[in-house]
Amino acid sequence: MKNYTLFAFLFFSIYNFAQIKGTITDDKGNPLPFVSVFEENTYFGTTSNEQGNYQLNVKEPGKNKIIFQYLGFKTQKLSVASDSKTVILDVKMAEESFTLNEVIIDPKNNPANAIIRSAIASKKENSEKISRYTADFYSKGMFKVKDLPKKILGQKVDLGEDMASNLDSTGTGILYLSETLSKVTFEKPDKLKEKIIASKVSGNNRGYSYNTAALSTYDFYDNTLDFSVKLISPIADNAFSYYKYKLEGTFLDDNNHQINKIKVIPKRDKEPVFEGYIYIVDDSFAIYAIDLDIKGYRMKNEFTEVMSLKQSFSYNVAHKIWAKNAQTLSFNAGFFGTKFSGKFNYVYSNYEFPDTFQKKTFGNEIVAFEANANKKDDAFWNEIRPIPLTIEERSDYIKKDSLLTIRKSRKYTDSIDAKNNKFKIWDILAGYDYKNTFKKYSFNYKGLLNIASLSFNTVQGFNFDSGFSFRKWNEEEGKSTSISTTFNYGFSDERFRVTGEFSHRFNAINYATIWGSGGVKTMQFNNSQPITKLINSISSLFFKDNYMKLYNLEFAQINYGEDIANGVNLTGQIGYEQRKPLFNTTDYSFFKKDDFYSSNNPLAPNDYTTPAFETHHLFKTLITTRINFGNKYISRPDGRYNFKNDKYPTVYLAFEKAFAASEKKYEFERIGASVQYDLALGNKGILGTNFRAGKFFNAENISFIDYRHFNGNQTHIGTTDRYLNVFNLMPYYSNSTNDRYFEMHLEHNDMGFVTNKIPLISLLKSTMNIGFHSLAIPDRKPYSEFTIGLDNLGFGKFKLFRIDYIHSYQGGVQQNGVAFGLKILNVLN
Repeated sequence: MKNYTLFAFLFFSIYNFAQIKGTITDDKGNPLPFVSVFEENTYFGTTSNEQGNYQLNVKEPGKNKIIFQYLGFKTQKLSVASDSKTVILDVKMAEESFTLNEVIIDPKNNPANAIIRSAIASKKENSEKISRYTADFYSKGMFKVKDLPKKILGQKVDLGEDMASNLDSTGTGILYLSETLSKVTFEKPDKLKEKIIASKVSGNNRGYSYNTAALSTYDFYDNTLDFSVKLISPIADNAFSYYKYKLEGTFLDDNNHQINKIKVIPKRDKEPVFEGYIYIVDDSFAIYAIDLDIKGYRMKNEFTEVMSLKQSFSYNVAHKIWAKNAQTLSFNAGFFGTKFSGKFNYVYSNYEFPDTFQKKTFGNEIVAFEANANKKDDAFWNEIRPIPLTIEERSDYIKKDSLLTIRKSRKYTDSIDAKNNKFKIWDILAGYDYKNTFKKYSFNYKGLLNIASLSFNTVQGFNFDSGFSFRKWNEEEGKSTSISTTFNYGFSDERFRVTGEFSHRFNAINYATIWGSGGVKTMQFNNSQPITKLINSISSLFFKDNYMKLYNLEFAQINYGEDIANGVNLTGQIGYEQRKPLFNTTDYSFFKKDDFYSSNNPLAPNDYTTPAFETHHLFKTLITTRINFGNKYISRPDGRYNFKNDKYPTVYLAFEKAFAASEKKYEFERIGASVQYDLALGNKGILGTNFRAGKFFNAENISFIDYRHFNGNQTHIGTTDRYLNVFNLMPYYSNSTNDRYFEMHLEHNDMGFVTNKIPLISLLKSTMNIGFHSLAIPDRKPYSEFTIGLDNLGFGKFKLFRIDYIHSYQGGVQQNGVAFGLKILNVLN
C-alpha cells in the first residue's frame, strides 16, 4: 500500500507541473551544454544537454523567474509570462565580462591566496549548512567506444551478442546508456538512504541502473575526494602544500554576489591533485562552481587520460544556502588504439534541509528500488526527465528497445545459437561450447589439447586437464546450477585422475548455496596452494627447483553456505579424505640436467624413499563464519548486493574437526580467527593489516597434511597485488605447526605520498610499500620480515609490476632478498 501511495503522489505531482523548455545558445547561435536552469529561490532545477536543449518543471509559471547560469557567461534571469502547460523559452547567453582590480601580484601578496584561506576557514560553516538534506535526484550515464578491434593480443574481444551488435563496422558506438530518478536522504559524513523511483537501461528490459547518488557524491568541502586514490581538495586544510592559485577575475551573479574565478595550479605534477578552476563567493566564501580536471596518472589509473568534474550551485535567499544543483562527470580513456569515453550528468532538485532526522532514518540499506521502477513507460520519462535526450541518445533507446523484443525471442536466440554452436572436427582437440540462450543453459568441453592447463611437476611430469561442464541459470530469480568434471593425466606417473563438482545457488538475496565435489587429485600439503602451477613449472624446468610438494587425495565433500544476517555469512563443510604419499617419478628439466630435484617429502627433501606420512583416511568437518561489520547493501528486485563498510574490519572465525579416522591419532580439533582491515590514512595511503591466530587440540600425532602451514615463497616471484598473506623469504614448510600460532601482516602503500616528492623516482609514477610480517609458534623463535619496495611499475599504461627488498630474521639467522611482483600472472592463472 505504501508503494502505491508514493507512486500516486508522484503521478499527481508530475501532472500538476508546467514544463518550460527550449534551447540555450551563445550569441553566435552555438548550443551551450550543461547550463544550470532553475527557478529563482527554489530548488527546482535542471541542466541543458549537449545540444543546448533543456526542460524544467515548475509549479507556477509566471509567478517566479527562471535563472540560466553558465560558467563564462552572464547569468540571465527571465520571467515566464504564460501559464500554459508547456512554455517554449529559447535563451541566448552573452559572455561574462570578468574584472580584476589593479593589484600588484607577488608571492607574498597574492589575492587568490587570501580568498582560498578564507574559503578554508569558512568551509566548516558552509559545509554544515548542507550537512543534511532530502532531495530529488536524477542521473544519466553513457559509455561509448571508438575503434574497438576484433582481437587484442590475438584474443577475440567478446562483448556478447547484444552489446556487439550496437557497434558499427569500425567498432564504434554506445555501449551503455541509462537513467535513474530517485529520492535521496543524506547526512554528513556518509549516511545515505536512496529510493529509486524509476530506472531505465537502453536495450535491457530489466533496467536496473547503477547510476545512484551513492556513487556520485563528491564534496569539495572535505579534505579529500575518493577517486581510487584520495585526491586533495583545492580548499583542503593542507591545500597550500599541493596547489598554487591565481585570481583570474570577478563577476556579479543575479543576486549581486561577487564571484571570484580562481585558477587551481598543481605544485607537483605527479601528486593526487586537481587542476582547473574553482569559483568562490565573496563574503560567505562558499563554493559557487567547480570546473576541474584529473589526469589519469594522478589517480593511479593509467588507462584514463583525463576525467573532468563540473559542479554548479544555486542560491536560495530564504535559506541563505548555496546548494549543488548540477554535476557532470566525464572521462576519456584508451588502450591498444581503442578509445573509451563516458559522461554522467546529475541533477539535484526539490531540496529540504531539516535540522535533524529521526533515529531510524538511516540503516544498512543504502539503495532500494520501488516496485516496477524499471517498468515506467516513455510517457512517464518524457514528462519527468529533467535533461532532454540528445538525438544520439534518443536513437540509441529506439534502436535497442526495438531490437530487444527480437533478441529475446526464441527464433532469434536459436538462430544466433545455431551459428555459434556449429561443431567442427577440430573441436575434438581444441574444445567446444554449446549454448541455448532461450532456455538459459550452456555446455563446455575443454578439448584434448587444453594447452592452457599444461604444467610440470616432479610427481606427474608434464600433465594437463580436460573435461566437461554444464550450467543453467535464471537471472530473475537469482538461481544458477553448474556441474563439471575434470580429467587430469600425468605423462610421467602415467596416472589418470578424475574429479567432479556441482553447485546450486538458490537465490541472490541471502545467496544460499550448496556445492560439493569428489574424486581423485593431487594436492599440495598446504591447501592454500602457495605456489602456482605456472611458477612451479618454470622453477622446475628452468632452474631444477622442486617446491610443489604433492600427495594423492581421494575425497568426497559437501558444503552449504548462506548469509544468515546482514554482513554475516556462515558456511559448513563435511567430507571424507583418503590420503596417500607420492614420490618423484621424473628428473627431467630444460637445464641443469646433471643436478637432482629435491624429494617430494617436505620434511626430508634429501630422502627419496621415506614417505612424508602413512596412508590413512578420515572425515573432516569445517565451519567458517565471515563477519563484515556495518555491511551496507543495495536491494533490487532481482537480488541484494553487499558493500563492505571500509570503516570496520572483516572477521573470520573457523572450527575444524577430524573424526572417524583410520587411526585415533589422526583425529583433532582446531579453532582459528582472522581480522583483516584497511586503515585509510587520507592522502597518505592505506595501511593494510591481516592478523591470524589459532590453536590445535588433541593433535600431537596428526598427519603433517593437517598441520597449519604458512605461505612462504622461495621463487622470489610475487603474484598478488598485496603481500598480506605471504612471507616472501620463508621456506614453504619450515614453520608448520600442530600447536598454537599467531601470524601478523602489515603493509602500508603510500599511494604516491612520498614517491611523488622524490626527484627521478616521481617520474616512475609509482607508489611505495613498507611492510612488516611476523609469525610466532611454540618452541621456535619468531620469524619476522621487513620489506620496502615500489609498486605500480611498468611501461606506459601497463603498471603490472612491483619490486621489494626483504630482510628476514629468525633465531639469529638473517637473510636478505628481493621479490619481483608480476601481477599479470593473476590473469594468466
